[in-house]
Amino acid sequence: MRAIMLHEPGDPDNLEWTEVDDPSAGPGEVVIDIAASAVNRADLLQRQGKYPPPPGASDILGLECSGTVAEVGDGVEGWQIGDHVCALLAGGGYAQKVAVPAGQLLPVPGEVELVAAAALPEVACTVWSNVVMTARLTEGETLLVHGGAGGIGTHAIQVGKALGATVIVTVGSDDRAERCRQLGADIAINYREQDFVEIVRAETDGADVILDNMGAVYLDRNLDALATGGRLVVIGMQGGRKGELDLGKLIAKRAGVTATTLRARPLAEKAAIVAEVRENLWPLVEQGIVQPVIGEAFPLSRAGDAHRALEEGGIFGKILLTAR
Repeated sequence: MRAIMLHEPGDPDNLEWTEVDDPSAGPGEVVIDIAASAVNRADLLQRQGKYPPPPGASDILGLECSGTVAEVGDGVEGWQIGDHVCALLAGGGYAQKVAVPAGQLLPVPGEVELVAAAALPEVACTVWSNVVMTARLTEGETLLVHGGAGGIGTHAIQVGKALGATVIVTVGSDDRAERCRQLGADIAINYREQDFVEIVRAETDGADVILDNMGAVYLDRNLDALATGGRLVVIGMQGGRKGELDLGKLIAKRAGVTATTLRARPLAEKAAIVAEVRENLWPLVEQGIVQPVIGEAFPLSRAGDAHRALEEGGIFGKILLTAR
């Protein structure tokens, strides 16, 4: 098969479309003929040498895919050759085939096209595991999402609204703010021109849940924006790794701060998240209440161009890499 290989860390030109060995299905695994993968910020970090794959994972980039089951390993139940699926991966998505533990497979939901389904697994598992399973967002609460125009942000808007929450997002332009409002956000804040803390405080009693991809640079301001009993979940460090935490603010608000990652979790934890997503979120996708948001698609052989597009920051939603 062919795959995108990174022979040394560096810029997007270091991604090479080349021949590699086909994967095979071990016990408890299936092999997928990939229709599409998607680009995530973790892929950019891995390309730069800052985010190596977990032990035992493929060196090939790519944390999600969609496609057709081509091979079923020993002990796998519930899946058969020819099934249309999408999958959460620890690596290997930038290729024509990938082996994946069966517990990380999801059926392509409802009327979603096979290629478009590649935009779902990583964002669905990230948003559901953090916003619902960890932060326990409930109807009537307020959800603040930083990076509302990205893949995770556009998905979180839809999930938050489906759960009956008030959804506030931060974005980098008025145009992106308007598109987030069209997607369902109640309030969209251009962080280049507005103070999100001031607006959250003026419009609500504070955010009950904050989904943060910025890390250190927003830590103190996120505490200011939290409601009493609020829950801050940090899932990224685009704004730095180290920040100062005012424990007095945290105690006064009886609030909580959690930081999570998905890729390095044990297989059993990933399977549990995927099962929760399939049971609780997939019906919303099947009904069209939550939909994949795709900004642009590139042939898999042009993964470097896709990385540049994500780095430039003009994409709304997900970037896909099509293998067919």
